[in-house]
Amino acid sequence: MRSLFAVVMLSGVFSLLSALLFVTLDAVDVAFTEAAVGAGISTVLILGTLALTSRYERPSKRSNTIPLLVTFVTGAALFYGTLDMPNLGDPNAPAQTHVAPGYLLQSPHEIDVPNVVTAVLASYRGYDTLGETAVVFTAAVGVLLLLSGLSRRRRRKPKGDT
Repeated sequence: MRSLFAVVMLSGVFSLLSALLFVTLDAVDVAFTEAAVGAGISTVLILGTLALTSRYERPSKRSNTIPLLVTFVTGAALFYGTLDMPNLGDPNAPAQTHVAPGYLLQSPHEIDVPNVVTAVLASYRGYDTLGETAVVFTAAVGVLLLLSGLSRRRRRKPKGDT
């Protein structure tokens, strides 16, 4: 697609569909985060950035053969990596037999939080959550800096005017 606005809108729609998929998988907390960050904040930030650029991508003078080849090789590697994964919801999967019992048994005593999902997100994965927050904050600051530069350029008079 050459229309950057259409790409941003399709990205927001994809994010909302991903959030719905997470809801069907009973991961409501992840769905809420995906809807808020992926469809909400990210779409607004990219639209703000798009206001400073052209609405359409310039045609490329290079061949698309190498990027297409890299995409197919990456897709094949990802598909190969999923061949030995356990089935969805398999009670004998390693995550169900080794990891989950540890979280369920130890988190009320280690963290003193009754909700295991909150314990995992806030404590065990605290640095990951902090990193995600830092990325969104950095993107927001970048867009605000770009927008502030735009207002200064519009106020400046051209050199020939008096």
